Amino acid sequence: MSSETPAPSSGSQPELVLARWSDRFFAWLIDFVMVQVALYAIFAAAAFPFWFDDFSRADRFWGDGPVRYVITSVVFFAYWTFFESTKGQSLGKMVLKIRTVDLAGRPVDTRSAAIQSFGKAFLLPIDVVLGWIFTNDKRQRLFNRASDTIVIKETAASTQPSTSYRKD
Repeated sequence: MSSETPAPSSGSQPELVLARWSDRFFAWLIDFVMVQVALYAIFAAAAFPFWFDDFSRADRFWGDGPVRYVITSVVFFAYWTFFESTKGQSLGKMVLKIRTVDLAGRPVDTRSAAIQSFGKAFLLPIDVVLGWIFTNDKRQRLFNRASDTIVIKETAASTQPSTSYRKD
């Protein structure tokens, strides 16, 4: 049986294949690199006029420490909330063919996308570590649990209200 194809389950319940932690990490890494490159390009372009005047002013334009963290976290939060509430997947998840859905396999709403994106954008180490420590059969991070969302392989999406889960 292929890992891409859901195995038949007992009864009429569809089976959702949960995404691997490694696939989720690589999707996050792709998103992280793309957003960071875009942010750097935007801020470098905005600071360009200051480069010839006073380079230290250009560096202050981008910010440092907490300011940089807040700016990038807000951008990541908006990025993940938008993509996961409209398409069910960020660009990194599209590449790896995984998606965020509710526990029944349906697309997530904006509220759920925002809750689970908050953990990824602002508290990722805490979100992941506590998710691993208190893991369950649905491979949920802490904020996935709070939003009642899971991450599945894209080919296994279902809209049936009654669902079983299988780890990839």
